[in-house]
Amino acid sequence: MTEDASSRIFSPEIISPKRVIGHRTFDFSRQVAVMAIINRTPDSFHDRGRTFALDKAVEAVEKAIADEADWLDIGGVPFAPGPAVSEEEEIDRVLPVVRAARERTDAVISVETYNPAVARAVLAGGADVINNVTGLHDPGLADAVAEAGAGLIITHSLAAPRTPHPRPVYEDVAGEVAAFLRERAELALSRGVPAERIILDPGHDLNKNTFHSLELTRRLSEIAEIGYPLLAAVSNKDFIGESIDREQQERVEGTIATVAVCILQGARIVRVHDVREVVPAVRMVEAILGWRPPAWTRHNIV
Repeated sequence: MTEDASSRIFSPEIISPKRVIGHRTFDFSRQVAVMAIINRTPDSFHDRGRTFALDKAVEAVEKAIADEADWLDIGGVPFAPGPAVSEEEEIDRVLPVVRAARERTDAVISVETYNPAVARAVLAGGADVINNVTGLHDPGLADAVAEAGAGLIITHSLAAPRTPHPRPVYEDVAGEVAAFLRERAELALSRGVPAERIILDPGHDLNKNTFHSLELTRRLSEIAEIGYPLLAAVSNKDFIGESIDREQQERVEGTIATVAVCILQGARIVRVHDVREVVPAVRMVEAILGWRPPAWTRHNIV
């Protein structure tokens, strides 16, 4: 853990902070990547199937690019419990979106999946990173990533894919999440995924209640201290809605506030639905921290 001498803001020591991911280069010691969520599912958490049709998913890709997303995260199966989706169906959902996105942008493309066969298909089709929200429940996913020389996001959660886990209990939520992620990162390393390709996500709201997610946010620096770049996937989540008494479609302000706090606690990638609203907020945080120069300077100068 280090502290920036000029800003007195927590700044974690990151393993390989300068990274080439796909066609983009990032310096996570002084840069935050904005990841857009593209769901090709009929039962997604936020958009409830609005981008399930292929043309709508591609439109969402184009909008995210226009809104200056650095990264596109494409998913075909939600985390939440629901009907089973076959391997073939999942590939049919996500692979055409990956291909369409790759034709349109050099932004990073990740795919959220639990399935090693799906991972292999999308990595061959142009994806750069696999986003696994079940903490390598199937270690074969790490094998698929290692074979392709791709990146891997490892997320904390307790349940098997699409499995309920009611009333989760933690004695020390930040400590337990940190221990889990350290162990899972070691597993990925043992399967051939190099440290410079690993990213961690504490999994806000995934098998956690609102009190857990709020505490995790307050103590996010403890997760960032593990050393891998940290992803904060907080967009419009229930812990935000319950905290500020807002329904699903009315949480963008709460999301922006949470994103800013997460960056100050060490997050270097933020996963969001509302890219247009979040990008300038993130860029402003970078400017305040001295990481990004102003776009222009006229006030009291000219």
